[in-house]
Amino acid sequence: MSEDAGRAGIAENDAAGLPPRLILASRSPRRRQLLDEAGIAHTVQLAEEIDDGDLSPGAVSPENWVAALAYLKARAVAESIDDGLGSLVLGADTVCVQDGEIIGQPADRAAAERTIRLFAEREHDVLTGVAIVGDGQVIVDLFVDRARVQVGRIDDESIESYLNTEMWRGKAGAYNLFERIEAGWPIEFTGDATTIVGLPMDALGRRFGALGLSGSA
Repeated sequence: MSEDAGRAGIAENDAAGLPPRLILASRSPRRRQLLDEAGIAHTVQLAEEIDDGDLSPGAVSPENWVAALAYLKARAVAESIDDGLGSLVLGADTVCVQDGEIIGQPADRAAAERTIRLFAEREHDVLTGVAIVGDGQVIVDLFVDRARVQVGRIDDESIESYLNTEMWRGKAGAYNLFERIEAGWPIEFTGDATTIVGLPMDALGRRFGALGLSGSA
């Protein structure tokens, strides 16, 4: 489908008073949960060919890197859509950054342990890039939201116990904010908590409203 046709589909839905169909291009249960909690109706379609582990940021800034990954995921799904219904594809990617180093999901237990020990008694940034792409691969929105996390001292027993749960798998920086706070880890943060979890709902809520994607939150 051409970009003109994609824009036409979005415009036709808007003129008819129909909300666009939102497709989440992510396998993350946390992102889906955030949308569910906000009352945003959506379906999930995965971009199987996009694997962060196969890509390297090189000299790209963390902001550009996370935005590019979000866009690549959204576009890969948008390319497979040809419904003319003004569908919107939401792609997102989250990384942690400390001392200029981009830290994504740990590849194994040893990497998870190194990351947790790196974060302990220090501060790091969490960046989530978001891309909203329409039919015809039209970029509707592309932005990056940032939050800052301060981690206190975590004793060896707590680290070992956490690693044994394997809850670090599939998580940027090897942790989920809400899970670790609930577990009693000494964590403080500034910014939107949902940015740290993987989908900046404060920023997205304003954008969803402008796109006709209203929720219950």
